[in-house]
Amino acid sequence: MDLGRAPLPGGWGVSTMCGLVGFVGFADCAPRGTEDTSLKEMTETLACRGPDASTAWAEGTAGLGHTRLATVDLIGGRQPLVLERGGNTVLVVVFTGEVYNHAELREELTARGHRFRTRSDGEVVLRSFDAWGGSAAERLEGMFAYAAWEPGPRRLTLVRDRLGVKPLYCAQVGDGVVLGSEPKAVLAHPAVPARLDLDGMRELLLSSHPMIKTPGRSAFAGLDEVMPGTVSVFTPEGVRTRRYWSLTPAEHCDDLPSTVARVRSLLEESVTRQLRADVPVSVLLSGGLDSSAIAALARPTAETLHTLSVDLGTRASCEDAMGRDPDGPYADLMVRHLGSSHRHVTLGARSLADPVWRARVVQVRDGLTLGDFDTSLLQLFQTVREHFPVTLAGDGADELFGGYRWFTPGAAATGSFPWDAVLGRADLTRLLDPTLAAALDLAAHRADLYSTAVAELDHLPGTSPDEAALRRGSYLNLTRFLPCLLDRADRLSMGVGLEVRVPFLDHHLVEYVFNAPWRFKTFDGREKSLLRAALTGLLPAAILERRKSPYPMIRDPAYRAALTAQVARLLDEGGPAVDLLDTTTVRNLLLEATPENRFPREGLELVLDLDQWLRTHRPTLNL
Repeated sequence: MDLGRAPLPGGWGVSTMCGLVGFVGFADCAPRGTEDTSLKEMTETLACRGPDASTAWAEGTAGLGHTRLATVDLIGGRQPLVLERGGNTVLVVVFTGEVYNHAELREELTARGHRFRTRSDGEVVLRSFDAWGGSAAERLEGMFAYAAWEPGPRRLTLVRDRLGVKPLYCAQVGDGVVLGSEPKAVLAHPAVPARLDLDGMRELLLSSHPMIKTPGRSAFAGLDEVMPGTVSVFTPEGVRTRRYWSLTPAEHCDDLPSTVARVRSLLEESVTRQLRADVPVSVLLSGGLDSSAIAALARPTAETLHTLSVDLGTRASCEDAMGRDPDGPYADLMVRHLGSSHRHVTLGARSLADPVWRARVVQVRDGLTLGDFDTSLLQLFQTVREHFPVTLAGDGADELFGGYRWFTPGAAATGSFPWDAVLGRADLTRLLDPTLAAALDLAAHRADLYSTAVAELDHLPGTSPDEAALRRGSYLNLTRFLPCLLDRADRLSMGVGLEVRVPFLDHHLVEYVFNAPWRFKTFDGREKSLLRAALTGLLPAAILERRKSPYPMIRDPAYRAALTAQVARLLDEGGPAVDLLDTTTVRNLLLEATPENRFPREGLELVLDLDQWLRTHRPTLNL
């Protein structure tokens, strides 16, 4: 079955690189015509993830589809990848993401007798799985998700990268499995209904307010996320899941100077590898420490360094609770320092508050939004994509090196997620119908999530209480907070066909820094001391010493006024969210919407998001 181009000779299927879908039925019979239609519809939901091609393969009771954003081997990198022996299909693979060590693996596999027909990393995944089966995951380095179907033993293997940079979802239905890069793709199959129960509502709310990701969960009942660093194998007998990577404490034997040098070396290696592409690559540059580091490390490799920054107009004052200060002057300083070719993207309140943009963000994310944080990022990514298919970003540095204000022994020892108090979004449930809020009991649910998370982490013998608390805080940030940000970055970037690469999340660097003593990470009394030391001599002093300044938010009063008007109209005209709200509290919220009061803004965005999400997905409510 071909949705786009003709098959390659020799039994190879046509494919793409950045969105995958599929179904597998373990019984011997299936309504072929119906399934072919479902596969096409599932693939079409991911058109934004892969604007360069859309293709599929189907045989018997199995089908796999793919949409491609071509970044490596623009002609030969098409998928699904089909391996035949003796005229029989023995393996079919669909893959998304990037394998940064594909050249090294290709050399090793060639020495083992494998013959390659393309330069793509997708074929490296195919040959790796053929050679090593499920254990191939340990050999791949990068951001990836893939599905491998073996018709002979009727075995489906789903694999996701170590940090979960690339998404993968699945639903077990009847005698089979439906899978896709995003929930919307799985829900496009008629056997997977959209259902929202209490657990799904909890996930929907907490993943955006206050950003806690439950590994393996989605907002839809029966629709699961393949967990990061796992291999899940589905057969007619059932499912087996194996964890091939996790954050594990290990003895750190290097002294401080050696640690600083090692961090610099690992970061240089990561940036260099992630610049590999057959298309132009850019760097997002805010003028902060993290993005400036990526841009500076990319400079020697890039023939022309392309950078981009965003400005939301009205800026926060120095009293802003999140510590924001203007990025513009720092970004300009870095542009002069690097001599980069720079584009400055300016966004305003009108577009950020436009309901059309909110609807698009909700549709792209399959979840609630972070308000103008998400709308502005989607608009920024759209501008980037007009010029570059690939960009590098500084995501993960704060979680890894301890850049947030909640990285203190006190915050880490509170018995709750350390960012709760700083973000302060827990009371948004007061906007919900009281009966629903009581049934959700988000406080108890969040406590259960915390207990489960901290139980996953062991400590080395002799670890001090403060070190244990800070290591625990780091673990929580990397496994519960960061996944929310990675999900956001993936959906918003792939929603416009842009690939975002994240050099700070190279797993070698993550393992090394995670196990460095906390005193190294704050050795000079500041946050991210270890990273600053590793970047000495690379960045201007003003950048190197700049305090943490989060992604900017719009401060134009027109934005808040637009939200207030939209919520008032929703309450007057009605909508699917109204029955789930305490409308009296929401109306009172409209009166609190002053520039000095942060809660109303977040509350207004929650009301609008929830209504839009229900309109978009039309789930059956089991609340």
